[in-house]
This record gives sequence, C-alpha cells and structure tokens, in this order.
Amino acid sequence: MDYTFPVTRTKHPKARPQDENNLGFCNYFTDHMFMMDYDEGQGWHDGRVVPNEPIAIDPASCVLHYAQMMFEGMKAYLRPDGEIQIFRPDMNAKRMARTAERMVIPELPEEILIAGIKAVFKEDADWMPSAEGTSMYIRPFIFGNEISFSALPAKHYTFIILLAPTGAYYASNSGKLGTSRIYVQDTYIRAAKGGTGFAKVGGNYGGAMRASLEAKKYNCKDVLWLDAAEHKYVEEIGTSNAFFRIGDEVITAPLDSGTILPGITRDSVIQLLKKWGVKVSERKLSLDELVAAAKDGSLKEIFASGTAAVISPIGCLNVKGTDYPVADGEAGEIATRLYHDLYGIQTGTVEDYMGWTYPLGISVKK
Repeated sequence: MDYTFPVTRTKHPKARPQDENNLGFCNYFTDHMFMMDYDEGQGWHDGRVVPNEPIAIDPASCVLHYAQMMFEGMKAYLRPDGEIQIFRPDMNAKRMARTAERMVIPELPEEILIAGIKAVFKEDADWMPSAEGTSMYIRPFIFGNEISFSALPAKHYTFIILLAPTGAYYASNSGKLGTSRIYVQDTYIRAAKGGTGFAKVGGNYGGAMRASLEAKKYNCKDVLWLDAAEHKYVEEIGTSNAFFRIGDEVITAPLDSGTILPGITRDSVIQLLKKWGVKVSERKLSLDELVAAAKDGSLKEIFASGTAAVISPIGCLNVKGTDYPVADGEAGEIATRLYHDLYGIQTGTVEDYMGWTYPLGISVKK
C-alpha cells in the first residue's frame, strides 16, 4: 500500500552541525518528525510530517505515570553512490510487534513504519551525514497519552519518528576498533524471567542507570549483567547483547529466558558466524566458567553487539575489583571481521551477500 502524508514545513530551520567528524550520539536532531495517532475503534490515523518541536502533553497522561511506552533503534547509512539505505527494518518491525504485545500497545504495521521513515527522510535528507563512521539514527517510539490514572492500557497513543545525525562509536584514529572495560554487576539486575527484558521499553534502561554509574568507580565503561535468579550466568553488556569466544566456540546467552533483548545485530552476528563456519552456541555461560577461561588463556574475545556501535570489543573484565584482561586487550579477530562486514554491508562498501539492506529510494549529493 502506498501512503501519502501531509507535510508541514518548519518555519525555524535548525543550524546544521559544522563538523561531521564530531557529531557524538544524538546531539542533533533534524528539522522534522513523523507523527501518527491511534484511537480505540479507529486504529492508526492521521499520519503527518511536522516540525520537530516540543509537543504538548497533559500532565495526567498515563505514560508519565505508568510508563506505557515502547521504542526502537535503527540507522540509515549513505552508500558511496549517494543512496540512503536502512538495515533489516523487517526485524525492527517484528520486535516492535513483540514489544507492543507485551506492553498492551496496538501493533503498528510494518508498512506504516517504513512509510513514516521514508516520509520524514524526504524532508530532511540533506541532514544525512557523509563523513566516515557517521549515520542517521532513527528513533521510532509509541506512548500512551490518554488522560488517566487507571492502571489499565490506554485507549489513545501517539507514534513519532525522530532522526538524528550521529557519529561513530569506539573507533580509534588508526581505524582499528578500540576496546573498553566492563564491570560485572552482581547486585542489581537488568531483567527477570516473566518481565520485560525481551521488550524495547524505557523502564529497562532507566532501571539500569544506577549500575552504569557504579561501573565508573572501577574505571569501567559499562556493566556485564548476570541473571536475576542466581546471579550466576552472564546475560548482556550494558544495553547490548554479549558474545564470548572461548577456545573455538563463540557463546551468547539464549533467548528462552525472556530476559535478553533479541537484537537485530545479535541475529546478524549469529548468521554471519554460521555462514563463516565458526562454532556459535546460544547457551548459558556461568561467570565461573568465564573467569576460569580468562585465567587459563582460553578466553580469546568478548564483544557486544548493537545498533549504536555495531560491534564493541571488550579488553578487560572487572570482577569484584579484580581485573581479568581479555587475551591481549585488543580487538580480536572475530570482532574485527564482524565489524568490517556488518558496517561494510550497512554502508554499501561491502557487497550485501546476506540480502539485509533496504534502499529508501532517496539519494543525497554531497
């Protein structure tokens, strides 16, 4: 189905970032955003592109009190030929549907998600950065804004898509992937079985901030989460999925507990490793097994995967104040190859041999 949305152009264009090499992460937002409403009995309606400006929301709106909301994280990349493309949007749509079901939010059809992204890009394509390592971050989100203190699902929702030109993560000036330190968090938990760990909701992130702050006391960038029941098995790294290479096996936590976010990059990593003939296992990995591997030298790599950084190698693990270096502390062979192919496919510098990219049909001349 083809969608045509009305456009209200901004009367107050924003200043463009002057240095694309120092964009940071979501420090700038484009001139416009996509909006759409939902009402019970009417469904999704009135999609439109409007100026990216503050919106009015009643202080009694249920999202402000009961956090009935969800979001996604995506990126658009500029190919060498000037075409803008996104990465596996069908997977984002499927995850949105799972999150919506968990949060009792009406499902947003995939075709509306794609149409909304295209609509706002048509207005703000000139914001697309072209410097190496840059992209356009896409933040679709839905929130209940019914005026109600009843702890029941809302009857009215708003869907918004924001665009933000953003820079690279964790890449050194030499072009190599940099590594970071992580702290094993054994007090706080990220998610418990039966909760919302598999869903993309704000509460998962707000509740994790205290642990992230404490990690900095140990000069660590973020935390390695353990399971909620026994504080024994490794789960995620910060807001990303975690992978551990021990010997010739790459291990990541299974999704069957419902506590792990099913990352699009996570799935892509697993598919690539299998295609390359690398042994990859979705199984429980205890902290004891991980520390033993670090001590005997069989721990070859740790890396996180996610939309923001693609692949983030870990050079050191801190357990109760004790450092355990990961191999030589540098980005490993598997992590480096994954970053090269994934980022290359996303940006069009490596052939998309997996069929994962989706051109928006919008080109930019730089």
